[in-house]
Amino acid sequence: MQQKNQTRSNKSRTDATRSALIKAARVLFSEKGYAETSTPEVVKAAGVTRGALYHHFEDKVDLFRAVVMQEYLDVAAAITESATDNPKSAIDALQQGSRGYLKAMQDRGRVRIMLLDGPAVLGHRELGKIDRETSADALRLGLEQAMQAGQIRTLPVEALTIQLSALFDRAALAISEGDDPEAHLQVLDAILETLG
Repeated sequence: MQQKNQTRSNKSRTDATRSALIKAARVLFSEKGYAETSTPEVVKAAGVTRGALYHHFEDKVDLFRAVVMQEYLDVAAAITESATDNPKSAIDALQQGSRGYLKAMQDRGRVRIMLLDGPAVLGHRELGKIDRETSADALRLGLEQAMQAGQIRTLPVEALTIQLSALFDRAALAISEGDDPEAHLQVLDAILETLG
């Protein structure tokens, strides 16, 4: 019995250490950027040892990948929550999802991590893999289902998913630089309506 409790306690400590490292790194990466953040700063901010960092992560890139993955998961949850708020049609679900995405991306640190440093540090191929594992598959599946149901016209789904994702990302970047979110939503709504 004590062995089970000790194992559970060790796992809890391990999870807490990993979580502390990801949270500390997220703050530093969002404030300073990847290049200007050092692993000793992350260790200090997380209140752990350097050995703990390297127990959980191979290197700074691996830690950054974990932060990016968490950001993508958080954004995917925001999209799903907004897109499932009783949509009237496939187009409405896409429009609600775009609102959820842009709302989630109002965090300038998230924009820096996902859209600026992410491609530079991890590359587009790795980011595409993370995107597919988190939110792009939901978009792709939604588009496929809408096409099969005849709610939107049939188009090459891979290309459509990539291009819609790019539209959303560019809008998020522009809004993070001060553009009017409503103007971008108006344009995105109009573009999405052309799919019907």
